[in-house]
Amino acid sequence: MLNPDPMFIRTLLSRYADVQLRFSERPTQELQWQLDDVTYTLCVSTGTRTVHEALMAADGVLERAAAERSGDESQAA
Repeated sequence: MLNPDPMFIRTLLSRYADVQLRFSERPTQELQWQLDDVTYTLCVSTGTRTVHEALMAADGVLERAAAERSGDESQAA
């Protein structure tokens, strides 16, 4: 199972949201390429085959990272 870096996943999700929004407002070939690129990278990074699966897996990565941070903070207290 892949264990991608949460910061990298956050960056990809931000980029995906930005390009998706711009593409929905004004579709161009350049934005389509950018959307394809970030979608592909999300899928590869999360070990999935569709953008829907990738987004769900990315949420899981961020949830696990948040849980680990919470656990570390409670142990330090």
